[in-house]
Amino acid sequence: MPRIFDFGGREVERSLTVADLRQLKGSGRHVAQVTAETAEEAAAAEAAGIEMVICRAANVPRLREGSKRVFVTAALGFAEAITDDEILRSAFAAVTGGADAVLTSRSAEAVRLIAREQIPVMGHLGLVPRKSTWMGGMRAVGKTAKEAAELWDRFRGLEDAGAFAAECEVIAADVMAEINKRTSLVTVSLGSGPSADVIFLFTSDICGESQRLPRHARAWGDVKRLQDQVKQERLAALKGFRGAVAAGDFPAKGEVAAIPADELEAFRLRLENGS
Repeated sequence: MPRIFDFGGREVERSLTVADLRQLKGSGRHVAQVTAETAEEAAAAEAAGIEMVICRAANVPRLREGSKRVFVTAALGFAEAITDDEILRSAFAAVTGGADAVLTSRSAEAVRLIAREQIPVMGHLGLVPRKSTWMGGMRAVGKTAKEAAELWDRFRGLEDAGAFAAECEVIAADVMAEINKRTSLVTVSLGSGPSADVIFLFTSDICGESQRLPRHARAWGDVKRLQDQVKQERLAALKGFRGAVAAGDFPAKGEVAAIPADELEAFRLRLENGS
């Protein structure tokens, strides 16, 4: 496992580095990425052998409590980092706090700003949900030759801006395969087929927590069933408590502190004597 100094000046072990990710190009190998926002989720990802996680930038310290080894990409908030100064401050805060890279869905200029500081930066291409109004809704990208060509131009724009990777969301799989052969970017497929370098799914989809499973996802667990069971048990317990209070059954004698009878009598005498 590689040992590096992170951007916070700490000597650390990582599951992989940016250099390792770049070496995936043309190798036929893939690594896996999932979402994580808590120490528990980060620890579970590491224990499962997941190499990469992505989180909101503010949650990087929490993730590092759960895993020192996974490759963490911090997503910069859309409204939290607007000006050039805010973008840079957010990016530096994320990487000095333990992130290995940052992701921005902003313009190529924002990518260039971060890349100039040699902070590994990932762009976001294909379906960008926050920008889906331009596409007329949530849909796959690259299903026509014209749209695929426009997408390829955006890949080249990210390359020129200095990005090392791109999150590729819901791009037609055959188009993704053709682009992946030609781009120098590390490609991260979220619903864009198996030809990318990194295969990405949301932890909530993988674990069966989502209300609706996207077509591009698959569930290997049924955490929602367990969560529903926990909700039912919580409600039953709270109702039981309320009923016991109403009935005078709680607290019972064994659930309160006791005072010896002679001490209680002495206390009563003091009260009666006004002392």
